Amino acid sequence: MKYIVLIAVAGILLLHSSGAVEPTDVAIAYGLAALAAAPAVGIHEAWTKRRGVLGWIVNIVVALVGPVLFAPLGGMVVVLMLSTFMDRSSLAATGGAVMYFAAAGIMLVTLMGAWGALWIVNRWR
Repeated sequence: MKYIVLIAVAGILLLHSSGAVEPTDVAIAYGLAALAAAPAVGIHEAWTKRRGVLGWIVNIVVALVGPVLFAPLGGMVVVLMLSTFMDRSSLAATGGAVMYFAAAGIMLVTLMGAWGALWIVNRWR
């Protein structure tokens, strides 16, 4: 699971540093990147727990639903934590190291939301 986090954070930081995302589209692009990384958590858990076909489907769906529920809250926490370092109206406008930390933090929170949702579902199984 550590590798999923490292690859996802490295991918989002590479996406940011390459300039491929306009400052106005940061939220959408990073949200889609986080939702693209979330199924990897479900697939990894299904593979390691040797789930059946229904288990794979449930894991992938839960790994997608968890970040949708937890990412907005985690994103607000990350923004509140980094707001003292902002010199403009938003993190995207501030840019620099603050935006790198925000992108990495939001990806971490999103993947933790996927793992948390899977943990809750596994408690019910």
